[in-house]
Amino acid sequence: MRRKVKRVLDEDTFETYHKVNGSNFIRIAGKDGRELHESGGKVARDRLKRQIQNKTVTLKPVGRSYGRTVAIVRHKRKLLRWYEQ
Repeated sequence: MRRKVKRVLDEDTFETYHKVNGSNFIRIAGKDGRELHESGGKVARDRLKRQIQNKTVTLKPVGRSYGRTVAIVRHKRKLLRWYEQ
């Protein structure tokens, strides 16, 4: 399914305009990203923002975590990538 990203919250979580499996909040499957208060957290969030905010992504839901839908996420047919520091 395809959804437009409303806002990026941190390195592995974003909000969509329309719900996916009962939630507008999506956690990207595959890695536990840095939180905003952690070292490099804001930089990591900003990178993801530039990549997907206000853009349409393709989602394949694989589960739930803390009220969020966990999904494999693709943008322009490519899996999202993380930036290690």
